[in-house]
Amino acid sequence: MLTLLEKNIMGLHERRQREKESIRANILQAAFNLAKSEGWASLSMRKIADAIEYSAPVVYDYFENKDAILFEISLDGFHKLHIELLKAQQKFDTPEEQLVAVVDAYWSFAFNNKEYYQLMFGLGMQCCGKGQMKKEFSSFQELIYECTYNIIEKNGSNTDNACHMSHALFSAVHGMISIMMMRTGDIPSTMNKSTLDETVSSFIKSL
Repeated sequence: MLTLLEKNIMGLHERRQREKESIRANILQAAFNLAKSEGWASLSMRKIADAIEYSAPVVYDYFENKDAILFEISLDGFHKLHIELLKAQQKFDTPEEQLVAVVDAYWSFAFNNKEYYQLMFGLGMQCCGKGQMKKEFSSFQELIYECTYNIIEKNGSNTDNACHMSHALFSAVHGMISIMMMRTGDIPSTMNKSTLDETVSSFIKSL
């Protein structure tokens, strides 16, 4: 049975742990908020410290440098994207419907979460965590590969082509998103979405 002193020590330890977790979360949220208002390129450890009203050394106690913060936020973005893609896929039964839903969810995530997407894929900036997020990075590719494979198999075609075909679709979708984000005023968003829909429709018919 724990003594009163031991209980107090445990309570103090738990409280300090919660405080640390809270400060860490505040650092990440402050960094993300700054990126939304000023852009990722202008983010600095000093600005983050000012935003949470702590000194810069406190921020360094939790993260080695700015890249470490960007890496954590990028991971969070990939996790959020993965959840949205799975939710979209699970709404439908046929692989054709699933593929359309997954691509639409990916497109929606990109434009509803531009700051995340830019950071995750290094649009207009250096991509953080290069080579360290293979599982997270490949979530979309794996889902469209699964749908593509199932469509090809359903049609009685050669499933050996599934990998190449799904990669081609990913490249097309990501390419359209990247162009639209980097050159927002050149092409109406409705035209881009129509192009996406036509691309996916033609892709499915080609399998």
